[in-house]
Amino acid sequence: MRPALLLAAAPLLGLALPSPAAAAEGPRWTVQVDPLTAALGFAHVQVERRLHPRLSLYAGPSLRLYDGLLADVNGPYRGLGAEAGLRCFPWGQAPSGPWLMARGVLAGLSTTDGTDQRAVGGYGSVLAGYTAILDGWLVLSGGLGGSYFAYQVGGYGPQGPAVAAHTAVGVAF
Repeated sequence: MRPALLLAAAPLLGLALPSPAAAAEGPRWTVQVDPLTAALGFAHVQVERRLHPRLSLYAGPSLRLYDGLLADVNGPYRGLGAEAGLRCFPWGQAPSGPWLMARGVLAGLSTTDGTDQRAVGGYGSVLAGYTAILDGWLVLSGGLGGSYFAYQVGGYGPQGPAVAAHTAVGVAF
């Protein structure tokens, strides 16, 4: 279908077209994956929504499904939980530009070594970083900060303070 015909038919099809002002302010949503945490054994998918021109919220699952590259977080345990974070963009417009972030994870943990131990664990982080949105859709993001982990079950998993790092690749819309 030709673009002009689609634009004319949009109201009849029940499609809401963005206003020129909304289109000019850029994407409001992102969906991202974190390759660094994936390498460490944690699968994170983050769905982010701009709440205000300088503020965004993201949430998604936090899954510890396999051993990663670092020995101190490895072991026979799994974690199933959720992650949420709030990003402030003091010098840009959410969801791109420099940001400050607070995030947290809460998960149910269980051993897989036959001892059937269970615990609730989590961690919190504060970070500073930058998100670039290339060509209006490709998201690249990174940041550094500090974390505190209470993510142990049966003596396995991280505990205490640690460096926090954030990497992400995804799409914006």
